[in-house]
Amino acid sequence: MTYSPKTLPLLGAVATALSLHAAPAEAGKKEKCFGVAKAGENGCAAGPGTTCAGTSSVDYQGNAWSLVDAGTCLSIDLPNMADGTVRAPSLEALPRDLPS
Repeated sequence: MTYSPKTLPLLGAVATALSLHAAPAEAGKKEKCFGVAKAGENGCAAGPGTTCAGTSSVDYQGNAWSLVDAGTCLSIDLPNMADGTVRAPSLEALPRDLPS
């Protein structure tokens, strides 16, 4: 098969365009991380006591979530609770720091 001199640059341009299109999809993967949102900074559907985004009323509310880069949730450092207990993020809703 013979290619004209214009074919190879065209194939290269198409390959580059496809690779650039795929990269942002990988870089943009997010996951819900529970217990890391400050009051009023949660994502939608935080749980009982909230209706949607920005309605959590307690810092680090256990059933409120924020979107974070995939794979980073469990490594987020949070301040300890008032009694000194370690406060950790989770990929599932937590029964701690809920509004009264």
